[in-house]
Amino acid sequence: MTSTANRPGDGAARTEEQRLRGNMGVGELVMSVLAFSSPLTTVAGFIPVLLIFSGRTAPGIYLLLTLMLLIFSVGFVRMSRSVENPGGFYSFVTAGLGRPAGLGGAFLALFGYLFIGFFAPSLFAVTLQGFVVNTLHGPDIPWYWYALGIITVTTALAYNRIDLSAKVLTTVMILEVIVVVIFDLAAFASSGGGAERSIGFALPWVADAGLGLALLFAVGNFFGFEATVIYRDEVRNPERTIPRATYLAVIGIGVFYAVAAWAYIAFLGADDAQGAAEANTVNLFNDAATSLIGTIFADIAVVLLITSILASMLSIQNIAARYSFSLAADRALPAFLGRVHSRHGSPHISAISIGLIWGAATVIFTVLGVGPDSLYPIASGSGSFAILLLMFITSVSVLVFFLRRRGSEPASVWKSIVAPLVSAVFLGIITVLAITNYSALIDGSTVLTVVFMTFTFALFAGGAVYALVLRAKRPEIYARLGRQKG
Repeated sequence: MTSTANRPGDGAARTEEQRLRGNMGVGELVMSVLAFSSPLTTVAGFIPVLLIFSGRTAPGIYLLLTLMLLIFSVGFVRMSRSVENPGGFYSFVTAGLGRPAGLGGAFLALFGYLFIGFFAPSLFAVTLQGFVVNTLHGPDIPWYWYALGIITVTTALAYNRIDLSAKVLTTVMILEVIVVVIFDLAAFASSGGGAERSIGFALPWVADAGLGLALLFAVGNFFGFEATVIYRDEVRNPERTIPRATYLAVIGIGVFYAVAAWAYIAFLGADDAQGAAEANTVNLFNDAATSLIGTIFADIAVVLLITSILASMLSIQNIAARYSFSLAADRALPAFLGRVHSRHGSPHISAISIGLIWGAATVIFTVLGVGPDSLYPIASGSGSFAILLLMFITSVSVLVFFLRRRGSEPASVWKSIVAPLVSAVFLGIITVLAITNYSALIDGSTVLTVVFMTFTFALFAGGAVYALVLRAKRPEIYARLGRQKG
C-alpha cells in the first residue's frame, strides 16, 4: 500500500480512513478495463452494427482508434506521474483547468457511468430471458426480475474488496477471450485461404460514407481505461502498474476487436459483409458460430454473453462508485458516500447507492411500461456521449497542465505537448460527430436528443457553478476539490 505522506499533486495527506485498499496487479487491472467494454457483447452485438457503417474498413477503424488512443495515453500516463490523486479524469481536469471545470467533469463522469451501466440490467434481462425460454424451455419470467437480480449480484461484489471483483472479472474475461478466439480461428479457416477473403479489409478514408458514425460507435469500445488511474490506491506499485496497464489495455482492446471484425469479413466475404450485417444484425454472430462450429458452441457463447454483461456492469459499477467516493471525500457529495469499509477497504456505501439507483430506475421504468429494448440504447448512448465529452475536456486539460509547467516541470515535448495536442484535436472531431449524430447514438427521437444533450452540457455547467458557490460560501470544501486534500 502506498504511503500517506504528502506527494506532488496531493496538496495534503489523505488519512488512512479516506484511502481505498487493494492489491491488483497489471493483469487484473487490464482485465477490469477490458470487462468494461464487454468483449463478447461487443463481438456479438456491436461489431455487426459497425459492419453496417463501415463494411471491410471495420478492422482498420479499430486500428486507427488504437493509434489515436495510444497517443492520448502518452499524455495521460505522463500526467498520472504528476497528479497522483486517485480521482481519475476528475483530478486531471482540476489540475489542468481548475476546480470549477474539474467538478463539472466529475459530474459528467458520474452521470456517464451511471447511464452506461444502466444499459446492462435490461440487456442482461432480455438475453437471459430468451435463453431460458427458447433454449432451456423454462418459465417466462418477467424481465425486471432478471434485471433486479443482476443489480443485486454486482452490488454485492462491488461492496467487497476490489480484489474479489478483479478475480471474477479476470475469470470471465479469459473465458470470453477463448470463445472469441475460437470463433476467429474458425472464421479464418472457413475462408479457404483465399487472399481476397482472408485479407479482404481496407483502411478507412475521410471520404468513406458512414465513417463518422463508425468512429463514433467504435470509440465507445475503448471507454474504461480511465480505471487504471481511478484504482491508484488499490494496485500494487502504481508507478509501474498504471502505465503498463494503460498501454496494454488500449492495445489489447484495439487489436482484439480488429481481429474479430476481420474474422467476420473473412467468413462473410469482404464484398458481402456489409450487406449480411444489415440483413441479419441481431443474429449474425449466433448464426455464424452455429454454422462454423455447431449449436453447442453457440449455446456456450450465449451463456458467456450473459456473464459478459454481468462483468461489464460490475466494472462500470466499480468505477462509478469510486467517482461517488471521490466527490464525497471532497465533500462535494454527502460525506457518508465517502466511507471506506473497515475490512474490505472498498467504497461500500457508494457501491450500494449505485445499485439502489439502478434498482429504483428499473422499478420506475417497469411501472411506466417502458420496455428493456428501449432502455439500453438510450442509457448506453447518452452515457457514452458524456464520457466522450469528458475525454475531450481531459485531453485539453493535459495539454494546458504541461504548457503551464514547461519551465518548472521538465517533460519531453512529445509527451507533454505534441501527444496531448493531437489527441485533443482527434477527440474534438469525434465529439463534434457525436453532437451531430446524437439521435443515432441513442436510437431516439429529436425530443430525446434535445433533452439528453441539454442535460449533459448542463451537468458540466452546473458542476462549475456549484464549485464557484463553494468558493464563495465554503472555501474549505472548494480547496479540496479534485482530490487536492484529504
